[in-house]
Amino acid sequence: MKDDIIVYTDGACSGNPGKGGWAALIISQQDEEIISGSEKETTNNRMELMAVIKSLLKIKSNKINIFTDSKYVKNGIEDWIHKWKQNGWMTANKQPVKNKDLWVELDKLRENKIINWQWVKGHSTNRYNNLVDEAARKAAQDQTN
Repeated sequence: MKDDIIVYTDGACSGNPGKGGWAALIISQQDEEIISGSEKETTNNRMELMAVIKSLLKIKSNKINIFTDSKYVKNGIEDWIHKWKQNGWMTANKQPVKNKDLWVELDKLRENKIINWQWVKGHSTNRYNNLVDEAARKAAQDQTN
């Protein structure tokens, strides 16, 4: 784990749908970097996914520990996605999977990577999670798209 990249991600949305922001803290042995972005009309779940996607696009390493406070992201990528793909991107209730475009992109980005997905309680005592939460909320507020 000492050579792995550590990533904390979070998404935020004012309204739902509404103005949204995402943020990720990428920690390597040499550096810590926060990346963030926003969208004008989006949902919290889309921003949670976008934070992970944008961090994976930036990371060259194949060994990554991702910490998220979104059970939607963690359960979706570790469990639900397998059945969605088998069922032609339909849920167990025979409804189209929401945010399919982002799930497809995330699925592709995780190929050939060893990713350890960790859930962390949001709005708690984890300083890194609180840092990305603040950055995601700020991105949502500051967005001018």
